[in-house]
Amino acid sequence: MSKQSELRSLLETVFVVIGSLIGAIIIITLATSKPDSSDTATMIVENKPAEADVQPVAAVKVADNTPAKNNSSISGEKITQANCAMCHASGLMNAPKIGDAGQWGPRIAQGKETLISHAIKGIRTMPAKGGNASLSDEEVAAAVMWMANQSGGSL
Repeated sequence: MSKQSELRSLLETVFVVIGSLIGAIIIITLATSKPDSSDTATMIVENKPAEADVQPVAAVKVADNTPAKNNSSISGEKITQANCAMCHASGLMNAPKIGDAGQWGPRIAQGKETLISHAIKGIRTMPAKGGNASLSDEEVAAAVMWMANQSGGSL
């Protein structure tokens, strides 16, 4: 190979390398440069409070759980059927049966307040409020009075 062709090949290689470096520098400079002042006119930034963007996804409504003030509006029979009848209808776990004056008599003799207190707090195998903690004290009292009245009492 002649010296002239070797020199030519070397010069071509140098020009290709230098050209590649210059091309890379131009591309990097364009990619990282800030936009022109003419481009900033199209970029509008809204200054609004962050609270406008941060809104709750859902709202929780809590049911009104205030107990009824008037015992006459509470149906002791309905409460008993829904909560107390499982044990008091059949005598399960020695619960006094509804309508059995012999079983209810000694309990009624203790007084209305004692009966209601035992029903609210629980006694022996009976859990507090008959196992339904969502019942209000007034609802438990209405159920106790209804069961006692059905069993010979007059509360």
